[in-house]
Amino acid sequence: MNDRVSITIENHVADVRLNRPDKMNALHGAMFEGIVAAGERLMDEKGVRAVVLSGEGRAFCAGLDMASMASGGSGMEIRGRTHGTSNIVQKVAMVWRELPMPVIAAVHGICFGGGLQIASGADMRIISPETRLSIMEMKWGLVPDMGGYALWRRNVREDVLRRLTYTHAEFNGREAVEWGFATEVQDAPLARAMEIAAIIADRNPEAMREAKGLFNATIDMDEADVLQAESDAQLRVIRRPNQIEAVRSQMEKRSATFED
Repeated sequence: MNDRVSITIENHVADVRLNRPDKMNALHGAMFEGIVAAGERLMDEKGVRAVVLSGEGRAFCAGLDMASMASGGSGMEIRGRTHGTSNIVQKVAMVWRELPMPVIAAVHGICFGGGLQIASGADMRIISPETRLSIMEMKWGLVPDMGGYALWRRNVREDVLRRLTYTHAEFNGREAVEWGFATEVQDAPLARAMEIAAIIADRNPEAMREAKGLFNATIDMDEADVLQAESDAQLRVIRRPNQIEAVRSQMEKRSATFED
């Protein structure tokens, strides 16, 4: 990791901040590397049950640093599959979807281009009503290529997505929720994201990871395979100590103590 991304872990929640506030967290080489490294660190971080992803300063992320691009580009190689099924610029979004624990993006200020694709990798997005968003790439003669097509197809109506891609029109947080880019509108999105993360962190972490795994795995399965996957996941959870503790704590009206 580098100083472009910070991670603080407390009460089983990882607070991840994009940390280039003077440039509205715009993406250049060091940002790409830092974001991917942060996600990869959390992949095997024992005890982390939820992640909150946000941006320091006035923006979540303003997208590509065009000054960096103009002076020679991001330096990122996009031809090869250097990170599993992704290249590095796609991995900055996909890594949050691939993490085993739920990820909540808290979005404020500006969320353009690559920033919108990064936020879309989270399990859910809490957004302020005045946030400015855009699928910005066409403005610069580019196509969205940071995982957006893989992530938006699950949530956004296709004709709306085509219009916003072709025109790079701006929209706000309320429209983002209406059109499927965001989960809910809140005046204080980071506080709300932390509230949801605390609820997640207080649940059986094995069941939570299996639930996320099912969401990720079953999107393109046929019905019979989905039903089998549900049963397989349940068999990996049921009657294990954490599941028994979940039941006992509810019956005894106390906080549960889970093992990670």
